[in-house]
Amino acid sequence: MLLIFTIFVAVYMVGIILFYLILFVISAIQLRKEYKLDQYEPYEELSQSSFTRPVSILVPAYNEEAGIVPSVRSLLSINYPEYEVVVINDGSKDQTLEAVIKSFEMVKVEKVIRKQIKSNEIISVYQSTIYENLYAIDKVNGGKADALNAGINIAHYPYFCSLDGDSIIERDAFAKVMKPIIDSKEEIVAVGGSVRIANGCTIERGEVMKVELSKTPLVVMQVIEYFRAFLMGRIGLSRHNLLLIISGAFGVFHRESVVKVNGYRTDTVGEDMDLVVRLHKQIKEERSGKRIVYVPDPVCWTEAPESSKILRRQRSRWHRGLYESLWHNKKMLCNPKYGLVGLVSMPYFLIVEFLGPVIELLGYIIMIISPFFGGIYTSFAVLLFLLAVIYGSLLSMSAVLLEEWSLRRYTKVQDLIRLYFYSLSEAFWFRPLTVFWRVEGIIQLIRRNNSWGEMSRKGVSK
Repeated sequence: MLLIFTIFVAVYMVGIILFYLILFVISAIQLRKEYKLDQYEPYEELSQSSFTRPVSILVPAYNEEAGIVPSVRSLLSINYPEYEVVVINDGSKDQTLEAVIKSFEMVKVEKVIRKQIKSNEIISVYQSTIYENLYAIDKVNGGKADALNAGINIAHYPYFCSLDGDSIIERDAFAKVMKPIIDSKEEIVAVGGSVRIANGCTIERGEVMKVELSKTPLVVMQVIEYFRAFLMGRIGLSRHNLLLIISGAFGVFHRESVVKVNGYRTDTVGEDMDLVVRLHKQIKEERSGKRIVYVPDPVCWTEAPESSKILRRQRSRWHRGLYESLWHNKKMLCNPKYGLVGLVSMPYFLIVEFLGPVIELLGYIIMIISPFFGGIYTSFAVLLFLLAVIYGSLLSMSAVLLEEWSLRRYTKVQDLIRLYFYSLSEAFWFRPLTVFWRVEGIIQLIRRNNSWGEMSRKGVSK
């Protein structure tokens, strides 16, 4: 039985490696196509164009006192013709709301709210006396999804952007993500962009002035992980309209389409993925031919956990959210009615992303015990180790190469050397840690632990 299972784990890992290699090739070709032309001039033209669509920027905030003001400042300085910023204070226990009111000289206003999506009670609405396009909502706590639903109800424009309260936006971010929507004559219902880690960067008045790598090993590994997830995974899946995740840190959505699917689900910790899956479901059932796409350009910078305690909570929660998104939409799994989304994306996220950590953990156990049996078991233990190194390290190194080949945001030679070194070390410490934390998320599901977990912020802005 041990030999059979060892062979199964080896075949499984080879299959995953081949799948990711295919994604790497697709992503590399797509990135090359994107960046062989000068991207700045088209974005500059678009930001001044009369064809742009106005956007409502929704910023749910719960205990974000440390970073909310610079985040809002960064939003107010973006290069885009028409937009509004709506900060949703979701019953914060700190001074989040007070900080926004004081910094932007806000006053309470009377406003009729069209409640198209269910949300907790809105206590009051504020508008800035300095920036007429800046609003703040104070509401009864209901979680991030509920806060976004309240924001959608108050939003004025046909497209909205969901943001984390600590996000720092690049000045031309909306020109980048709205360009596919305008080019497609609004046949695209959702767009995601690359989210990058702000720890270690120099940030002044809500704008990233200098991109540098953090000195904390956990943060460096998360930078590499983001390269792998965004530059390899999401570009490859988006190419064939198979993208199931748009990061909660930054995403633009067609408001009417989101209202049709009743907004964000509030009984899951993975509300961002769940919404995208339900939008795919709606597209296939309506046979509208609309798309959900990903833009590889960095559009948003966010604070990453610097302690293993906080990172552990985050990864366990993400894994629970993945399961809940798959479970709530299980009708789509392997269902030809939903095209490649049902036949490829849903099985991939179930077998590789959700069940993968369990199989990987068992593979680690086999690697440890097999040498004690000797003979062929030792050979398989070596094989599994080599596959783990390829899967956990060389693929991450490939993602770093994609970043350097295309976007080149890290200009210091020592930063690039550290990225390569840490990517090669991933299989020996960081990958096993994330596997354990994701398995812990499965255990929490079995125990019906639905807690969010405290996500403390230090604040990355200066």
